[in-house]
Amino acid sequence: MSRIGKKPVPLPKGVTASVSGQSVEVKGPKGTRTFKATDDVTIALEDNSVRVTPRGTSKRARQQWGMARSQVENLVVGVTEGFKKELEIQGVGYRATMQGNTLKLALGYSHDVDFVVPAGVTVTAPKQTEIIVEGIDQQLVGQVAANIREWRAPEPYKGKGIRYKGEYVFRKEGKKK
Repeated sequence: MSRIGKKPVPLPKGVTASVSGQSVEVKGPKGTRTFKATDDVTIALEDNSVRVTPRGTSKRARQQWGMARSQVENLVVGVTEGFKKELEIQGVGYRATMQGNTLKLALGYSHDVDFVVPAGVTVTAPKQTEIIVEGIDQQLVGQVAANIREWRAPEPYKGKGIRYKGEYVFRKEGKKK
């Protein structure tokens, strides 16, 4: 039995959900999100909460049970609080600035990197060494943050690069004579 799947997903005040077949639509103060579940689970709306149950005892049905419940919960969290990833830049001369819908990154290359922010995500640079990615879609927020980090991942010798806030970078010792 899935411990995660057994719990119903409560709907807070100001959030409405509608279930039609295998798809769930959640509306909240930050927007609207939808999720289409596989045929291995059943989704039902019960007294201000969404309940997910498996349609059998097969391994796939049990796998999809907890995953579908987590996806529905992420919809609810996304439309109420939203998701946020914070990045920090370390390195001499490394900086980030926002210009319209473009994030300009100076990362030690011969040219500045222009990162166009996709729709559905907001990127801000409150300081030159901080980048904040926010949105209602957890997957999209994480992917945009990963794409920004990919331009200059932290290297192990000096620790320079773009890292997630609070990320530990394993440091190596340099060459010795």
